[in-house]
Formats: sequence, structure tokens, C-alpha cells
Amino acid sequence: MEIVSEIGGSTLNGLNYIGSLASLGARAAYYTLVAPFQGKPLRLQRAISQGMDTASALAILSLITFFIGLILALQAAYELRKFGAISAVATAVAVTMSRELGPLITAIVVIGRSGSAFAAELGTMKVSEEIDALETMAISPIRFLVAPKFLAMMVMLPCLTVWANVMGILGGSLFGVAQPISVLGATSALRSSPSFCGISQPA
Repeated sequence: MEIVSEIGGSTLNGLNYIGSLASLGARAAYYTLVAPFQGKPLRLQRAISQGMDTASALAILSLITFFIGLILALQAAYELRKFGAISAVATAVAVTMSRELGPLITAIVVIGRSGSAFAAELGTMKVSEEIDALETMAISPIRFLVAPKFLAMMVMLPCLTVWANVMGILGGSLFGVAQPISVLGATSALRSSPSFCGISQPA
């Protein structure tokens, strides 16, 4: 019975945690996207500041995605050379970085760097009872603290993803020193690749 009780308790705690996250996300989305049109202005200056903090991950993100693109081009060329399809390396690098690795690496870096900083800031405010003080003054902590961070992430993540894609393709084009691959060739292959848009070629 103790095992059943532990399993049930763990399950309830997990569901409670997921429900709390869903509630937090819904309320943050409300104060960011809906409340400003209902006379509850958003703290744009704070959101801009948080966005600049998020953009500070640009250096490490550029370094990581650049070398990922380079390694991807090297490994793809090693295999494609066996089939005489070395010209497909540009397409492989461009599509892989744009569809998969670029957004994934961006999310990991931003969560590990900026997301942990945001969590530490909120945790420190909770321990020092600053969040309780906001609630005492009838100020919503979600609107005051979370919504600016939510807006900053919404704006900066797509921008950082585009930059990560560019750096990955640039890293893959460095392979063009030894093979006929260039940035223009990679971007041209990306535009002409039907698989990039999720459209399969007709039989």
C-alpha cells in the first residue's frame, strides 16, 4: 500500500505542477496580449530591458551554431561524396539548420542562460518576500514581473533563431574552402528546397 500511496502522491504532485505551469503561462499570455487592450498597460521599458538581457546570449549562440554548421557540412560531405552528391551538402546544411538545429539550439541556449537568470531573479524575490509585498499592494506579480519577461522572450527568440540559422549556414559555407559550397549557394538551396516548407515533390 505504501508503494501505491507514493505513486499516487507523485502523480498528483506532477499534475499539480503541470497545472501550475499552464496557469502561469495562460495568465502571462493574458497580461501580455489581451490586458494592454483593456486599459492595463504593459511595462514596455522593463520588457525592453529583459529583451536586451536575452540578447546577451548572442555571442555564445553564434559560436555554437557556427561550429555545428561546420561539423554538419563536414559529416554530410563525407557520406554524400560516396554517392557523388557533394552538391547536396549546401541543401542539407541549410535545411537542417533552419528546420531543426537552429531553433533547437537557440531554445537550449536561451533557456539555459536567460531563462535560468529570470528564474533566479524571481526566486530571490520570493525568498526576500518582495512578491508578497506586491500582492499586499494589490499588484499582480504576473503582470508586474512575468509579463515583461514573457514579451521579451516572444520577441527575442525568433530573432535569435534567425541569427542562429545564419551563423549555422555561414559555418557550413566555411567548408567551401575545400568544396564548392558558399553562403549564396546555401541560401539558394534553402529557397529552392520544397522540403523546407514541408511540401513534398510530386511523383
